[in-house]
Amino acid sequence: MSVPPPHTRRRTQIFLASTLYGAATLAAALDAGCFTPADRRLLLVANTAAVPETTPALDEAPGFGRLRTRFDGVLSWNEAIRPFHPSGWTPRPDDAPLWERHLRLLWDLGDDDVSLVVESIQVSPAGAIVQCFPDAPLDVYADGLMSYGPTRNKLDPLIGSRAGRLLHLDLVPGLQPLLLTEFGVAPEIVPTEVFTKVLAELAEDAPALDAPAGAALLLGQYLSALDILTPEEEEQLHVRMLRGAAGRGHRELVFKPHPAAPARWSRMLEDEAGRLGVALTVLDTTVLAEVVYQRLRPALVAGCFSTALVTARTFYGLQAARTGTDLLLERLSPYQNSNRVPVTLVDALLPELSAGAQQPPLRAGVPQGGTGGHNAVHGRAEEDGEEPDLNGLLAAVGFAMQPQIYPGLRDAAEQYLRTHLTARTRRYFKRRRLTALALPGALPAQLSFLPRNPTVRRVARRARAFQRRLAKVKTTKTAKTKTTVTT
Repeated sequence: MSVPPPHTRRRTQIFLASTLYGAATLAAALDAGCFTPADRRLLLVANTAAVPETTPALDEAPGFGRLRTRFDGVLSWNEAIRPFHPSGWTPRPDDAPLWERHLRLLWDLGDDDVSLVVESIQVSPAGAIVQCFPDAPLDVYADGLMSYGPTRNKLDPLIGSRAGRLLHLDLVPGLQPLLLTEFGVAPEIVPTEVFTKVLAELAEDAPALDAPAGAALLLGQYLSALDILTPEEEEQLHVRMLRGAAGRGHRELVFKPHPAAPARWSRMLEDEAGRLGVALTVLDTTVLAEVVYQRLRPALVAGCFSTALVTARTFYGLQAARTGTDLLLERLSPYQNSNRVPVTLVDALLPELSAGAQQPPLRAGVPQGGTGGHNAVHGRAEEDGEEPDLNGLLAAVGFAMQPQIYPGLRDAAEQYLRTHLTARTRRYFKRRRLTALALPGALPAQLSFLPRNPTVRRVARRARAFQRRLAKVKTTKTAKTKTTVTT
């Protein structure tokens, strides 16, 4: 009598995406064979717009049908957790088992072995779904420059230790991402040629673009929505882009606004274009910047710190220039702001847009036969002909941002600051931050012993405490005086 084979459970992979660019990255990773075989592959779509009810999700975007063929089904995270917003909701720890049971019933998962592929594990919606499936192994994928930076906050080890890989695009060849390295997560590159092939598919299905080929392309980002700039400052930033491109001799300009940006910004640019005597076209079609690159082959791509600036240069060989990064580096607060690494890398890699700019950029180069890690990518410091490495810069900025998560980067940070801190690179560091962490560059060399001197630190703490008490006494006296006068 034959023994029946043991019951085997289905293997289901769930891929979370909140942007078309992210879905394209997943499609490229699947095409490149980055994932093990599975019985089912489901794409979970999250619409993280401020008002999802009025903003189309990525599965309604032009060209999504091409990406849809890689998956066995498409699910909606918004529908699953309604009425909660995907960016602001996570399950309470005690409710996680209930949510897993609910999602397994809703998505017909049964007792499947589930594995997850998510983006931005530090925040929702990725953080929420990871908690809903506490036993599922997971991979993290990143499609932007932020993946090169440190994990933005300390993750629960029960979550971080579940991550197997960080899949990322090779935006800066040779540069090693910091994200999740505190858990020993290995980075894995999604092949560039496979990714650009997927983007070519999206371009085939994109609507026609009523804009001149070979024009200068200006990219809007809507930074005021992130409270980085005021709306007025962002308007002026766009005007700077237009003036900079016109100053370089471009007479035909195309502005690609952020989909959620106010229409009045485009009107201000149109007025400025008329004053400068240049032709401006505003794209009113929501398509990826990479689709515009393929359709129009712009002579120049200008912006602030969008990842699309780097894809223009690295993936499509287009001229790219930045503007406003100096303001952003000064304005980003706190220093740990996760946008700091993208701003730093764009500032270091690309030239300033303004026609009169005298500073060429640090150049990313080919690894110079080093030992890897934080010594692989080299660039150029224009003041003295040095060749500082970008991995060293990333280590220094990353440690300054998250010293408690990456204490092992202190030596690399100190080495970089001792040897490469110049007028050009000082913009990437706050003197107050360097002082708080006792890093080189905080104080003049002859006083560099002070931050580490325990006596000096004790006196400084007492002085600050005394100042706080004095301020409290003054406030109390002022309040009593006002009360007496009123009486």
